[in-house]
Amino acid sequence: MENADNIDRMVTLSQVMEKLRQRGIDKELRMNDQGEMKFEDSEKKYESSELVILKTYRFEGDSNPDDNAVLYVVKDNMGNHGMIIDSYGADSNYPGEEFDNFLRSIPVEEIDDYNF
Repeated sequence: MENADNIDRMVTLSQVMEKLRQRGIDKELRMNDQGEMKFEDSEKKYESSELVILKTYRFEGDSNPDDNAVLYVVKDNMGNHGMIIDSYGADSNYPGEEFDNFLRSIPVEEIDDYNF
């Protein structure tokens, strides 16, 4: 994970996802084949300016670089919280540059509320 203070606390993607779920954050934002970023089970299309990244967690596989992942806790401009999950390294969940460009353009306001 990115924050060295978190090393002893949460070490796996599933542990962090469970902790977020306990706080009511269980929806994932995903980019569809048309390049639209949406919460699962929603028709609302998000622009990067409508989101803020509140926390970033990075996970590295012990023996396999294909196990690398990143989880972003995000909030939309209406106060809804969710997460964006992507594998990183040689492979990504999303081909091309559209997802990366979208992600890079989301403002970041890291807060301590999600230091597990």
